[in-house]
Amino acid sequence: MRDNTTTRGDGLARSAGILAVGNLASRVLGLAREVVIAALFGATGEVSAFRVAAQVPTLLYDFLIGGMLSGALVPVLSDYARRGRVEFSRVVAALLGVAVALLTLLVLLLELAAPQLAWLLAGGFAATDPALITLTAQLIRVLAPVVWFLSLGGVAMAVLYALQRFTAPALATAVFNLGIVITAPLLAPQIGIFSLAVGLLAGSVAQMALMAGDVWRAGVRPGLRIDWRHPALRRIVLLYLPIAASLVVSLFQVGLDRRLASGVGESSIAWMANATTLQQMPLGLISVAISLAALPRLSQHFAARDDAAYRQTLARGLRLLWLLIVPAAVILWLLGEPITRLLFERGAFSAADTQAVVAALNIYLVGMVLAAVDYPLNFAFYARNNTLLPALVGIASVGVYVAVALALVTPLGYLGLVWADTAKQAAHVAIMVLLLWRTLGRLQAGTRRGYGQIAAAGGVMALVMVAAAALLGGVNGPGFGRTLLFTALVAGAGAASYAFILWRLGLPEVGLLLAALARRRR
Repeated sequence: MRDNTTTRGDGLARSAGILAVGNLASRVLGLAREVVIAALFGATGEVSAFRVAAQVPTLLYDFLIGGMLSGALVPVLSDYARRGRVEFSRVVAALLGVAVALLTLLVLLLELAAPQLAWLLAGGFAATDPALITLTAQLIRVLAPVVWFLSLGGVAMAVLYALQRFTAPALATAVFNLGIVITAPLLAPQIGIFSLAVGLLAGSVAQMALMAGDVWRAGVRPGLRIDWRHPALRRIVLLYLPIAASLVVSLFQVGLDRRLASGVGESSIAWMANATTLQQMPLGLISVAISLAALPRLSQHFAARDDAAYRQTLARGLRLLWLLIVPAAVILWLLGEPITRLLFERGAFSAADTQAVVAALNIYLVGMVLAAVDYPLNFAFYARNNTLLPALVGIASVGVYVAVALALVTPLGYLGLVWADTAKQAAHVAIMVLLLWRTLGRLQAGTRRGYGQIAAAGGVMALVMVAAAALLGGVNGPGFGRTLLFTALVAGAGAASYAFILWRLGLPEVGLLLAALARRRR
């Protein structure tokens, strides 16, 4: 008979593997979605209007469901799942009943308030093309039901997490992104930019159907039951209130960013979105993954009052993250233009659009490195049952964003807003490092040396890539194949030099990565 601890560890690893595969699939399909949008519509004002309209249901979902998913819904539902299927089904029924009632009212309000929302978020278009404000309002009305389907799918996702069913949630975002990938090319000739809205709507319906189907297969038959006084709902609300306060500030920042960006050029929002897509790829695949992997260990060490092990785990996670994010940043910095051309420059997306995206990307990369470090710093406080300090730091960093954005948006245009976002990340990281140092002191001997070795290896990697680009300059010509070959050869030369230097230096994190790869092959 297998040891129970081993069995639980195998189950956790298997669940983490399922979620990792789903995350990778969603990132790939999300990139495919952006490629389709760029090819069909370029980086025009219509795309910017769509970006603004699409943020309305997604922001509302993040505020209503996404924000409470891990902090309130899953913990409460997990507790009731242990009490038996009957009691669990009653809680789910009460939650669904309240959610359906509130979400239906919210969708009706969105339909009525679409013109006002369009003016609030995209009023800057009045200085360039006032017709884009009307288009934004029309798109908001088409997209309003998305918040209904996304939110109910999110409730179903929380139910599945509570039942420790992970396959359907892992595939949820990938299915959502498929909506545009499949629908937009089919409908674009007939309905233009509205094909993207229909694609989002189709993706949200498919995602909810996937979640609901798996809940049904799990044997949960909740029905609908409006019970405002159910104790589980009160617990969820109490847990969610602190989270909601910080989310309100984040919503304010996003709204201000959209309003300012809409006033500095009709393509600005589209360019910023493309650059954000490129820098979010390594963040999602590296920083979030490492932070989530470290969180359980940090929580266990804190609960055991083992400060030495806590500091060692955090220090190792930060060095591992630094080891992986540095080469990603170097590659995007030196090869941002050919990568952007490979992914986006086709159809309606022009060479001028590529230059504008690369200009934003080069600034975003500074914020990307800082944000990568910020994830484990936040999780380090979460592991200590402290969510208040990260929330307060988040509010303070939004204040930095507002000050820098208002100062730079006039002289620098959309790039001023990119610098404001980078300043926000810098302020957040600086405060979090100071708080962590005051809480823990020095993490581990040799930490600074490890960072220095990784930074030096990154510098050598950059020099090798510059030399390789000079030698292979003739390869980098017009055409997808030539650009792809040039990018692969230069990036490969840089990655090989980086890996060789770190291997010769004997960093322990390199050994951890090699051992993990060996286990994965077996």
